[in-house]
Amino acid sequence: MNYVTTADSTQLYFKDWGSGQPVILLHGWPLSADSWDDQAMAIADAGYRVIAYDRRGFGRSSQPWSGYDYDTLADDLAAVIEQTGAQDAVLAGFSMGGGEVARYMSRHGGKGVSKAALIASVVPFMLKTADNPDGTEQAVFEKMTKGMKEDRAKFFAGFFEDFYGVGMISSPVSDELAQSSWNVAMQASLKATLACAGAFATTDFRPDLAAFKVPTLIIHGTADKTVPIDASARAAAKAIPQAKLIEYDGAPHGLQATHKDQLTQDLLDFLKA
Repeated sequence: MNYVTTADSTQLYFKDWGSGQPVILLHGWPLSADSWDDQAMAIADAGYRVIAYDRRGFGRSSQPWSGYDYDTLADDLAAVIEQTGAQDAVLAGFSMGGGEVARYMSRHGGKGVSKAALIASVVPFMLKTADNPDGTEQAVFEKMTKGMKEDRAKFFAGFFEDFYGVGMISSPVSDELAQSSWNVAMQASLKATLACAGAFATTDFRPDLAAFKVPTLIIHGTADKTVPIDASARAAAKAIPQAKLIEYDGAPHGLQATHKDQLTQDLLDFLKA
């Protein structure tokens, strides 16, 4: 198995598929690199090198007690880039992973990066404040934390219904796919799960946006209940100079599964442009 060792000796599991220009995929919370598999296969088949890794505390990576702040997570990404020798790389961050892309661009000066993509991303700032009126109320995040501490298994059963847009009438994904996501989420460290939720809920990436000096693709669903579009994709698109925003009308959060063919094609078009 492939592992990258970080500055604090955390072991990060990664997949390394195909050859060509590297595309580094950062997964969302509370999943693993496997959530990118459909896109990763298509991108590798199209002639690119795909690197997808499990965030610390999740999937097959180590579960350390600390390091779940975005500065450390961006340093983890830097370690992946350095130790895999990825140059002229395209970074694609889904949901929480978008924050790692943003913080890497500012903290590490976008070293080795030629393009960036933010997919259903938490960037630039999720929390509702006086100067971020479209954000999510603090009480929502407090309720999430309470639910995970009381019964994480039950909490995630409900969480993935919103994640994939499952309702009384329609279900964009199979029961089995939702169950698979639940299984992956339950394998993560409880410490990492709670700490990362706190990080993506409260980290303000607005100061990081000026560091995006490369072409940037932003994709988001207009019906995303997990990361509402107004405070995220629409705000990011206005603040990033070379950004292109694509909105998926009526789409929920989990685009990698619910709109996998459309997302794959949009990513391939962006890579080839």
